[in-house]
Amino acid sequence: MNIVFVASEAAPFAKTGGLADVAGALPKFIQELGHTVCVFMPFYRQVKQGKEKAADTGKSVTVSIMNRKVTGRIFQSTLPNSKVPVYLIENDAYYDRDELYLDRAKNTDYADNCERFVFFSRAVLEACDALGIRPDVVHCNDWQTGLIPAYIKTLYAQDRAVSRAHTVFTVHNLAYQGVFWHWDMKLTGLDWGLFNWQQIEFYGKLNCLKAGLVFADVINTVSRRYAQEIQTPQLGCGLEGVLQERTEDVSGVVNGIDYTVWNPETDPLIPARYSASDLAGKAACKKALLELQNLPHQKHTPLIGIISRLAAQKGFDILEIALPEIMKLDLQIVLLGTGDRKYHELFEAAAKEYPKSIGVNLTFNNTLAHQIEAGADMFLMPSHYEPCGLNQLYSLRYGTMPVVRATGGLADTIVDCIPRTLANGTATGFVFEKYNPAELFDTIRRALDLYRRPADWAGLVRNGMAQDWSWHRSAREYVELYKKALAKS
Repeated sequence: MNIVFVASEAAPFAKTGGLADVAGALPKFIQELGHTVCVFMPFYRQVKQGKEKAADTGKSVTVSIMNRKVTGRIFQSTLPNSKVPVYLIENDAYYDRDELYLDRAKNTDYADNCERFVFFSRAVLEACDALGIRPDVVHCNDWQTGLIPAYIKTLYAQDRAVSRAHTVFTVHNLAYQGVFWHWDMKLTGLDWGLFNWQQIEFYGKLNCLKAGLVFADVINTVSRRYAQEIQTPQLGCGLEGVLQERTEDVSGVVNGIDYTVWNPETDPLIPARYSASDLAGKAACKKALLELQNLPHQKHTPLIGIISRLAAQKGFDILEIALPEIMKLDLQIVLLGTGDRKYHELFEAAAKEYPKSIGVNLTFNNTLAHQIEAGADMFLMPSHYEPCGLNQLYSLRYGTMPVVRATGGLADTIVDCIPRTLANGTATGFVFEKYNPAELFDTIRRALDLYRRPADWAGLVRNGMAQDWSWHRSAREYVELYKKALAKS
């Protein structure tokens, strides 16, 4: 099959979240299975300033935006350690900005985000023609590409490059929908007849993600549990009815991780390498991390790592309530992340109150992320909802036992450590069901109890490190989704 993979971000070119990790890894493993794959993304300032080089193809595309003709040049790079081409759509008026989606000066989304991604969506389809690409499947991701399935079935239904293409639409987080005022419908070039409650309209507004859900041949999200959860009023974000109507076309594929990047046996970013059979290096990583964070090294005190966007969705509202009780336990915490100001202030205050127990890093630092995964004993993810989650998978590989809430991909990937699962070798972490501070506290205390039983803890660590959540498994499932899409009339 010839697959065109379209995303608004891809690692290592540009990243704000897990979508970039998927877009930077999955296409490589699809290619390894014998398929032709290319990736399209915008040519952001962040990409131009990055390490990955891009060459001008000499080709350009022109898109109609209302009564204007907007042109973009096509550049080409390659996903690292692969032969997967990455085509970058350049238009500096849209993409030469400090951030990908957010206007930091105003602390709100860019006012023209709809126009920026209308242009990108149509530019990708025009670029297929310009570059001579004839896709069998166009794999779209999140609201920024949600209009592409609608375009292929309407404006581009007769286009020689993409008219025969089928579409797969992956939802990485249903809460982000690309909802804009109704007059932005004019920017899309689509017929106003599509602006109705069964297709693109959503409570009087244009909803780009809904367009993808309605027009794509196949819909998937990034875990089986989340695929079920988004069909409920609790987590359907107002689109549960659309998803229920298409339930036969909705599936879940757990994200994989790239073990060439996340592997303690080979990781160049950590102080010492280690494996399940020799964990001496992990102890050295813990000691180095504590020194880096100016925390005292206490051999028998467990260290909990947190790497996250600081938002209520990630469980920080219940963590805030539970934190005073948690800090009465014998433990240390190292946190890395940015997000809501209230949580910045919470952890800054906590670091001052508990200077020997909490290290706080309100930034994004890839090297430190690897060092936390390697140096921590446990990893905390108390999410209210979590479409997939990647850090719990990284943590398993690094022997850092996840403490998670049973939601989305966390429920699909972590088996709770209870006497039966510990005895039969299936336990891989600690899981709580009810979303409240008391359950969070009890689960952390339960993890600490096991930590003080070194033989049992070592067995749990070995279980975790033996798990296979590689992209090889996920890629095969995506190929089956592509085949399912192609079978649609």
